[in-house]
Amino acid sequence: MPNEILRHPRLSSDAVRLLTWQLSLPDDAKDPLSKTARQAGIGKCAFNRAKGELKREGYLYEWRQQGVRGLWSTVQLVSNVPLKPEQALALRDGAPAGGDPAAGEPTGRTVGRHPEKPVLENIPHHPEALLEAEAPEAPAVTEAGRQLISTILDLEPRLRVPRGILPQLAALASAWLEAGHTPGGVRAHVQRSLPGPKQPIHRPGGLLRYILSDVPPAPVEGRVLPPPPPPPRTRTARIAQLRECEGVHTQARLFRPEGEEEFCGECLRGRVPDGAARL
Repeated sequence: MPNEILRHPRLSSDAVRLLTWQLSLPDDAKDPLSKTARQAGIGKCAFNRAKGELKREGYLYEWRQQGVRGLWSTVQLVSNVPLKPEQALALRDGAPAGGDPAAGEPTGRTVGRHPEKPVLENIPHHPEALLEAEAPEAPAVTEAGRQLISTILDLEPRLRVPRGILPQLAALASAWLEAGHTPGGVRAHVQRSLPGPKQPIHRPGGLLRYILSDVPPAPVEGRVLPPPPPPPRTRTARIAQLRECEGVHTQARLFRPEGEEEFCGECLRGRVPDGAARL
């Protein structure tokens, strides 16, 4: 194991662990990188980052190639020294890789090995539209993920998906929960991403899979939130201070009493006190 791998300034600990694990396997091993990551306890996001680091530094190369009947396969190459693209191609095709390696001399096993047996897939014949050659392993489906998907489907009558896609959606929901998101936050994200209420959803399963496929970082716990707005000032309604006059009026008349009087000023002015002389 070259010291350059263990001391590499741009390789994270996950990338070093993934590479050293692969290089420690027997020559005839065909374990894919995703299996190695699962055995090493490397999560989905960390696996993607580590894989990108190994590619950028020349320790990992991947190719997609089309075989018989239009089926595509994946070929991977890992090395214990950084390789240039032309050197990796030469090793893939069985020719000796010319030139000295970029860092250190290989010890023991010669550089380069194929960790994964080509996997045939029935996919469209458009190489430019293909995703990454080896997709990372889907997260484990949890009961919380299944329950979250059932509550998401209850948000909208338009979200009626086939039963066959439910395990995929539950796995994506489990990834959101594993990343630290709350069920309420996931439901709010889905609801914000849906089209307008008057627009039809022709493929709700594919839409949900697209919405949940990209897991953003979870909100940081302990973040200081802005103070809530002050409660509105309560004002006594003016009508609550009024009283209906007990006198005879064409329509009900309200007045503001000064004490316990039951008649408005107009009625009081027209009333004659008891015992007073009438003119």
